[in-house]
This record gives sequence, structure tokens and C-alpha cells, in this order.
Amino acid sequence: MSLALIQPQFAPNLFDLAAMIKADKIILLDTDIWSRKGRTHRAQIRNEGGTQWINIPIVTEDKSKPINQVRIDHSENWFEIFWNGILHNYSNAVYFDHFVDELYADLEDASNSEKLIEFDLKLLKRLLTYLEVSIEYQLLSQLKAINLPEDKVYQEYRSRNYIRQLKDSEMALKHHPEYPQAWPGFEPECSCLDLLFNLGPESFRIFDQL
Repeated sequence: MSLALIQPQFAPNLFDLAAMIKADKIILLDTDIWSRKGRTHRAQIRNEGGTQWINIPIVTEDKSKPINQVRIDHSENWFEIFWNGILHNYSNAVYFDHFVDELYADLEDASNSEKLIEFDLKLLKRLLTYLEVSIEYQLLSQLKAINLPEDKVYQEYRSRNYIRQLKDSEMALKHHPEYPQAWPGFEPECSCLDLLFNLGPESFRIFDQL
């Protein structure tokens, strides 16, 4: 049996998606203390010069709390900035027009969430549906303990600065497959939003390479 240990994210990159797809069991670490270095509140997208982050602001007094208690700071007008980052950088992507209306509605609905984890799980569900990926996960807060398998443990990609690393954990994806992006060249580590807008229903060709 293999296990993936990932913090809740609304748009995982391909490294973390590979861990979720390959694992027999997925546990989302919602009881970890929130970290600005993590990806619970942000996602990396492609831009003309390389990459950039789109972010969800966090209530200041919640930044030392567990992820499942962290609230979105709705005193900031963050949604317009968040959406404009997507719109500006992906409007020329092959499948942008195919998904834009539904995704905007999904984002608008999720943006009304009080807690960050509510936003993350709502949007993750929708993105996985669009990408035709089926995964089942458990929240750590709903479990009494984690029983580590004898086979493989996959941990969140590049997470050593905010997640305690297990000695024998492995990377689920060692060689990132390339695909055409909206801008010249290829940048790995982008969130699955990049895959969705550039490959859409053809994303299965990338998943077959994992």
C-alpha cells in the first residue's frame, strides 16, 4: 500500500497530483499549522516571463493556527486580483474559452467560504472533475492516527520548510512531462490550472506519463 501526505490545496501542481493519483490512500494534513511557505492559500501559474503566484489572503490572527481553522480575509478585495491573474495569463490558452465561464462561477462560489479549507476543497473537487481525475481522500482531523505503510509514502513536493519530512518518503514524480503552454518555453511546477487551460480534455495524455 502507498500513502500520499499532502496539505489541502485548491490547485495542486503536477508533482502533488502525481502523488495523489499513484497513492492507494491520500491524507490531507488539515491539522498542520498554516505556513506562508505552503500552497494551501496560493497556486503557481504561468506568465510571459516565467511564473507567478495567485494568492488568497489570510486573517492575520489565524496565521499561527491549524489549516482547518484558518479564515480567508474578506476585508481585502482579493477576488478581482486573483481572477485577473488567471484572465491575463491564460486568455490565449487553447482551452481557456472552454472552461472560463464554469471556472469563474466555481471560483466565485468558493470565494464566499469563510474558511480557507472550504475554498480549497470546493475548488479542488471542481478542477479534478474538469481534468477527469478521480481521487478519494481523508482529512487528518477525522483520523485518530496515521499508520504508515510498508510500501511507499509520498510527501508534498518541496515541503521541507513547512512539513516534517519522513526519512523514507519518495517523490511520486521525478521527471515532469512537458506540454505546450500559453507562453513560449516550458515552466514546470505550475498548478493544474495551467494543465487545464492548455490541454483540457487531452490532459489524460500527461497523466498517462506519470
